[in-house]
Amino acid sequence: MSRSLKKELYTFPKLLKKVNKLVKEKKVGAVINTWSRSSTITPEMIGHTFGIHNGRAFVFRQITPEMVGYKLGEFAPTRHQRRKHGKAGTH
Repeated sequence: MSRSLKKELYTFPKLLKKVNKLVKEKKVGAVINTWSRSSTITPEMIGHTFGIHNGRAFVFRQITPEMVGYKLGEFAPTRHQRRKHGKAGTH
């Protein structure tokens, strides 16, 4: 067994409080902004929309059942793909 399998899943406690609060109040469509990219997605988060900070802006993602177990940061890319310049002489 590798070391990562021995470690428990981590989700920022304040983030879980926000999710549980929305579940209690039965608010649908509310966005939860977070900077905690290292938090693991748990089943309580399914159906909620998260604004995940990528270093410059928030990327909004709705959590689906297929995302459970992944980290929030995996769904908010921080790097751009290489862009090419236009051809010379065209505007």
